[in-house]
Amino acid sequence: QVQLVESGGGLVQTGGSLRLSCAASARTTIGYSMAWFRQAPGMERDFVAAIHWSGIRYADFVKGRFTISRDNAKSTMYLQMNNLTPDDTGVYYCAAVVESRRNIRTKKSDYPAWGQGTQVTVSS
Repeated sequence: QVQLVESGGGLVQTGGSLRLSCAASARTTIGYSMAWFRQAPGMERDFVAAIHWSGIRYADFVKGRFTISRDNAKSTMYLQMNNLTPDDTGVYYCAAVVESRRNIRTKKSDYPAWGQGTQVTVSS
């Protein structure tokens, strides 16, 4: 199973930006559906964004502030987060699943592989 390692979290003020990275142990990520989820304290783990060769999906709350991308040759996925608010605070996880069909997966139950998470804290 692919191993995933997130990085790039930290403390930022409201309105600031962060870029998260997720490095995968696979030789290439081209055959994977990959996603970002986040979990605030005491809350469920929520879908943020997903990327696949067939397209990209975002959660409604992203509202054009976040951009997901990936470099298949580097086996790395990114999440550029702009105009952050305190509501964006939480642990951000990346996830991956092999997907050969035209299918962008957005449910956490679809993903068997997870990283350890990276903390994002947005101060007011």
